[in-house]
Amino acid sequence: MGDTGLMSILGAVAPAPPGLDAACRARLVEVDRLEWRLGDGGDPAALAEAFCARYQVPHTGADGSVCGVAVLISAAAGAVMVGGATGAPSPAPAVPDLALVAYTHGPTRNTPKPGGFTVGEWRPSWSGADHAKAVVAVQEAIGRGQVYVANVVGHRTAPWSGDPAGIAAAVAGIEGASWGGVLSGDGWLVASGSPEAFLTVDGTRAATFPIKGTAPATEEGRTWLVESVKERAEHVMIVDLERNDLAQVAVPGTVAVERLFALAKWDRLWQAESTVVCDIAAGTGLGDLLRAMCPPGSVTGTPKLAMLDLTAGLEPVGRGPAMGAFGFLQGDRIGLGVSIRTVALDESRAHLWAGGGITWRSSPEAEVAEAEAKARAVTARL
Repeated sequence: MGDTGLMSILGAVAPAPPGLDAACRARLVEVDRLEWRLGDGGDPAALAEAFCARYQVPHTGADGSVCGVAVLISAAAGAVMVGGATGAPSPAPAVPDLALVAYTHGPTRNTPKPGGFTVGEWRPSWSGADHAKAVVAVQEAIGRGQVYVANVVGHRTAPWSGDPAGIAAAVAGIEGASWGGVLSGDGWLVASGSPEAFLTVDGTRAATFPIKGTAPATEEGRTWLVESVKERAEHVMIVDLERNDLAQVAVPGTVAVERLFALAKWDRLWQAESTVVCDIAAGTGLGDLLRAMCPPGSVTGTPKLAMLDLTAGLEPVGRGPAMGAFGFLQGDRIGLGVSIRTVALDESRAHLWAGGGITWRSSPEAEVAEAEAKARAVTARL
């Protein structure tokens, strides 16, 4: 099959972005699209606000009416929004750094069953030893007072063939992937098996749900995670960061932590999650929300700009569409997940990213093992 045929197959995979009402999934009709990449110029937050404003109408569900807008924001696009370092180039440049796709409702259609696929051997972009050295470098930066916690993210790639819809379904269908989803275009596809909600807005109420803290999904793992001083400290620092991020767009005095360090299961791992909420200040637009919240704090660190500078010099390849935001806007409702546990396809390669938060108490070997466990939960399905 020629490149053009493969590109059309990737772009033709049925969209199912996170946050989309399940009743709309088989009725989406694409009517407009914006793709932006680093180097295109302009402010991606402003571009997103202007594009989405054209489709911000009450949701009725009637045939021909606006359904909403799928949103995919890369880690690098989020860094641009806040004036931070964007890191190394993406290993999957076919995937845009900002993708906005508007849909109306059409008649319900039958979605073909995904076909078979093959994914070859996964090869990492750095060795475990190099990953461990990066952990030590972060700890040295913590010792200098440069950062308090920082995420270090690795990448791996493998050849693929067959039906991309099969790969997408396998990733998005991982147990616990409540923010899993799929979006594609000519020459690219992104499939996420994410368990983490990044930003939800319903009217004037906003919430973020940072996940920090990981352990095997056993009783022993649960006990260890609950009692771990390191995991709880890492988690609380990110909750504090998210409180600060929301405060930039909140009515003063309304930022609150509704839930702290609650455990939930994703595949074969326990993960700790909190809920931070606020009332949104009058006059706040989508661009303001994105500039306040991007890139997601749970996959960056604190202080956010210092962390972006630090990891830009440590990670050998960019994060691509991973560690960003992925979801759906419908009327005055926003639902964005964090694009962790995320696979990107280009014409010949599959790409996967995984990492974890580093604190002063981190063990380099344990951090490498944690990232491997997260990646293995995805690759085991491919």
